[in-house]
Formats: sequence, C-alpha cells, structure tokens
Amino acid sequence: MPQAQVLIPYRDLKAKGVPYSKPHLWRLERAGKFPKRVPIGPARYAYVEAEIDDYIAARVAERDAGATN
Repeated sequence: MPQAQVLIPYRDLKAKGVPYSKPHLWRLERAGKFPKRVPIGPARYAYVEAEIDDYIAARVAERDAGATN
C-alpha cells in the first residue's frame, strides 16, 4: 500500500525555512523551480510536504556541491 502524502498549507512553509511570499512562490512554480500547489478546495491550496522537503534538500546539495568546486 502506498504511503499517505501529507499536505501542508502555505502558512507552514515558513516553519520549514521557506519564507517566500505567495506571488514569489507562484513565479517559481511557473518557472518549474518550486513544487506545484495542490488544490484542496475553493481557492484553497496546499503543498506536498515530501516535495517541499526534497526542494530544501536539493538547495542544500547545490550549496554543498558549490563548496567542493
């Protein structure tokens, strides 16, 4: 059985270290540089927590790769 995916609202992104405004996140999302939102109701969106964690891990990996060059 697949593992359940946890959705987190925009307001919880800051606690994960993603302090961007909604418009900035939408620009990053459209450019393919941030995980896409998931519609959860009328005018309500959330993010898949595992995708946000992967995004953060990728930023750290980019930083670490730059430090070794």
